[in-house]
Amino acid sequence: MSKIEQNREKKKQAILVAAKEVFLSEGYTSASMDVIAAKASITKQTLYRYFPSKIELFQTPLKRIGESYDESFSRHLKMEDTRDAMIAFAIEFVEFHTSSENISTQRLLITEASQAPELVESFMEVGPNDIHSLLKAFFAERFDTENPDTMIELWLGMLHAPSFDALMGMPKQSSEQLENHAKSATDLILASVQIKG
Repeated sequence: MSKIEQNREKKKQAILVAAKEVFLSEGYTSASMDVIAAKASITKQTLYRYFPSKIELFQTPLKRIGESYDESFSRHLKMEDTRDAMIAFAIEFVEFHTSSENISTQRLLITEASQAPELVESFMEVGPNDIHSLLKAFFAERFDTENPDTMIELWLGMLHAPSFDALMGMPKQSSEQLENHAKSATDLILASVQIKG
């Protein structure tokens, strides 16, 4: 990577860090591109050169997070042992959804939804978006079930429970508690399906 490319990447990262701080402290609708530029120690013109709109600036880190988790979730589901694959997926899924960054983003979306509905739409478009299709393929390959969609929704619903508690301000569970929750939810689903082969 050339010196110019390194400098561009450094500026882009400074912008993203500043934007995250401003969005989470002031909210999306109140966030000012002027304030973000000042926090990133760049001009507003430079900011717009990297990110032509506020919504694009909001979406960019979400896209990166989503892509990274899509790859990770996919890797887990390729494991040979079905239970091990599901538990590895479940643990990472629960940890991701209870992370302080994710909880802060969820709260921001809830707060801003009525004033900026495009924010929620963009979040849904750029999050870990291949999860359902990954799970559907996994369930079709590994289980003898007529309705994998219902099984997937039930499993994900159970896995989301700790994040709902965190969202409501309850203390975050320990890593051990989250792992036990992920295993229990997975074993409950596994007890209700017939594994192929």
